[in-house]
Amino acid sequence: MESANFKIISNTFVKPKFISEEAKKPTYFSPWDLAMISVNYIQKGLLFPLPQNQDFNITTFLEDLKDSLSATLTHFHPLAARLATVKHENGPSFVVFIDPKNSPGAGFIHSSVNLTVEDILTPVDVPLIVQSFFDHHKAIDHDGHEQSLLTIQVTELINGIFIGCSINHMVVDGSSFWHFFNSLSEVFQSKQRDEVLVPISRPPVIKRWVPQGSNPILTLPFTHENQFIDRPNPSVLRERIFHFKSDSLAKLKAKVNSECNTTNISTLQSISAIVWRCVTRARRFLAEQETGCRLAVNNRGRMSPPLPANYFGNSIQTVRVTTTAGELLDRSVGWTAWRLHQAVVSHGDKEIREYMDSWVKSPFVYKMGVFFDGNSIQMGSSPRFDMYGNEFGLGKGLAVLSGYANKFDGKVTLYEGREGGGSMDLEVCLSPENMAVFECDEEFMSLVSC
Repeated sequence: MESANFKIISNTFVKPKFISEEAKKPTYFSPWDLAMISVNYIQKGLLFPLPQNQDFNITTFLEDLKDSLSATLTHFHPLAARLATVKHENGPSFVVFIDPKNSPGAGFIHSSVNLTVEDILTPVDVPLIVQSFFDHHKAIDHDGHEQSLLTIQVTELINGIFIGCSINHMVVDGSSFWHFFNSLSEVFQSKQRDEVLVPISRPPVIKRWVPQGSNPILTLPFTHENQFIDRPNPSVLRERIFHFKSDSLAKLKAKVNSECNTTNISTLQSISAIVWRCVTRARRFLAEQETGCRLAVNNRGRMSPPLPANYFGNSIQTVRVTTTAGELLDRSVGWTAWRLHQAVVSHGDKEIREYMDSWVKSPFVYKMGVFFDGNSIQMGSSPRFDMYGNEFGLGKGLAVLSGYANKFDGKVTLYEGREGGGSMDLEVCLSPENMAVFECDEEFMSLVSC
């Protein structure tokens, strides 16, 4: 990739096509949102083959995508705004909110690189050049005071097109990220795109949830940004995507459930158990070393009453299971998966509200270097998100890829498999020395299709 010539062709901003009275008001954050102020933006995108028909024109495509973005922002208006902070003089208190005033809008970048689709997909590891296909490289959410909260970046390859989307993680979690991306694709392919208010199938619920009885405008208890800003600087990582066919995952799920005499353990819990075991083995821990596995959990349907499925913002927490390396590797994979299953099913309305109430009493923010310890793994994203349904008139994507953001030794990202039907892709980030052992692990690689 040394000969890769990447360049930015244009960098502009896009505003909502129509601005309602509601869109002119500030949006205040929930505890889930505010805790994200020091993590990276979410960066995900799709690689497409260049259309073979003679009618395709990149200039027309870009204009159509800009127009679609403008129409979609009408519904998702916080993404066209900026962050703002009010500091209270009489105490350690920051109010951070989404301010629609004086914002140039969402970002839109057109870039190019002299590489082919094969140059991106053929190497064993994801090439570093992919990080250039996204805006907000190394930015943290607090940077949304000066930088856009959303950028769509279209990168032309020799025989392909990459559409990258980066969104401030204070504004969205994974569910909301793909909700927006799905809506953008829907508007792009809509025959009603010229209307002032283009209808979408899933209008977002913008108003944030806060615990009952608490002030709807929450504060952070700091006197200076330096007290909560933490810019992660991970060591060199290898990043590799592993593909799992549906039949391989079905056999694993059946095996795990059989070992535990149940049918309740999910595919995701089963594969998480395998990854945790095999990464721990690759790290060559002593038997008494404590290790953990964190799973990201969507709170929307777990609350009583549940939050709307289209709730737009963060509504995630993690559940964590710990044990020693010796016990993890001595026990069966079923035992591990059952412990993960129990952690997930026991995370309900009571636990969520207790967590939220404790945050209101003693607010904190996630710091990557503290929250994610080097002895554990973190399973993020979800294969349930509709990723390959986003076609933008280009046909089905070839691959889902991500940027620099929120990666560290032990971060695993789950993607929908391109062939559907319950297939899955895992993006695994490990140190080079641990990856060299992990990718030769027989227990793990026996499940991998390629």
